[in-house]
Amino acid sequence: MAKDKIQAVKGMNDILPQDDPMWDFLFNALESVAHRYGYMQIRTPILEQTRLFKRGIGEVTDIVEKEMYSFVDSLNGEELTLRPENTASVVRAVIEHNLTYEAPRRLWYFGPMFRHERPQRGRYRQFYQFGMEAIGFKGPDVDAEQLLLIHRLWKLLGVHKEVRLELNCLGQFEERKNYREALIAYFEAHKEVLDEDANRRLYSNPLRILDTKNPNMQQLVENAPKLMDYLGEESKAFLKKLEDILSANGINYRINPRLVRGLDYYNLTVYEWVTDKLGAQATVCGGGRYDPLVEMLGGRSTPACGFAMGVERVLELMKECSIQRPYQECVAYFCWQGDVYQDVVRMAEMLRDHQIDTIVHSGSAKFANQMKRADASGADYAVILGENELAEGCLTIKPLREHLKDYGSQQTMKLEDAIQYLSTLSINQ
Repeated sequence: MAKDKIQAVKGMNDILPQDDPMWDFLFNALESVAHRYGYMQIRTPILEQTRLFKRGIGEVTDIVEKEMYSFVDSLNGEELTLRPENTASVVRAVIEHNLTYEAPRRLWYFGPMFRHERPQRGRYRQFYQFGMEAIGFKGPDVDAEQLLLIHRLWKLLGVHKEVRLELNCLGQFEERKNYREALIAYFEAHKEVLDEDANRRLYSNPLRILDTKNPNMQQLVENAPKLMDYLGEESKAFLKKLEDILSANGINYRINPRLVRGLDYYNLTVYEWVTDKLGAQATVCGGGRYDPLVEMLGGRSTPACGFAMGVERVLELMKECSIQRPYQECVAYFCWQGDVYQDVVRMAEMLRDHQIDTIVHSGSAKFANQMKRADASGADYAVILGENELAEGCLTIKPLREHLKDYGSQQTMKLEDAIQYLSTLSINQ
């Protein structure tokens, strides 16, 4: 017998049954909001060709340089990567299957992503993202639509008071090119202040220096040229229209001139929803417009925008806001006495036919122990059948939770009445 236990890979966590109610609650909220705005789900493979991410995300980004799980397929020599994000994958699927041939598409996804980074609170090496991509829409109306959708989601989850929106405009390629040159010249004049990371990015991706967390560089970055001063009239008008829609719908926001996001494909709108509840991991959702990406990946020039949110971070935020969902294995837990087991199984199937989640106590046990197990299961009701109830065609129902009417008391009723009682109360309560 092996002496050592095999454990999960560091940063790749198990989602245990007691965590499932919160995951389920969040997923249902995400799915509901997506459908309310007309978004359809798309599921892409977790493995893609490495060049998809190098071309789409950018070779001089932290994700591509440091964080991707990549390998060579031993069968055919292909370079493959576990997806570190899903926008590039969704765009690849849209191009491959010609999904925007007849009309623009609103798409959403939910699933695991993989990045080799230091695990910390709300950040793991296998993590889950929910995201949306609107492909074929010029905006800024669709940009605003997605921000309204996210705001609705925060309210649905009960965290809207703990998040705030930060917004910026990156302009178009030529505007950003002129700004990039000014930024390089500025940082070159202050190279003695730049840290190793900033020096590495100076000529390859200088905008990312603006996002530094190094306290010794904050004043330098604060005094750097502002991108807003390099935007043309069209880009400014785009941002103004977006702001007008947000303001008209009561969405509070702050223009953050240092907000650039970490991926190369963004243009015009970029934004992050941030919180003070999670320490250094302040960003819970980020996105913006990425009009160049479809053409970068081999498709026709197509406008697009989207966002992604880290599911684990949102769950951490919900916990910080004391939002919880009780662990519950079932609605009804069947306890029994005497030679009635076959009848219990038959009746439990009848309850399930009426959409009542039901567990039948398995194995022999004292009745008191069965009731303890019913309580531990999180069930709303104990359903009891003994030989006397069976002879009379009845069931005994005992509410187990304090929030339920008649908590702690029990009543015996005909089988059909018990089914109706459980069907009504388990849904409404």
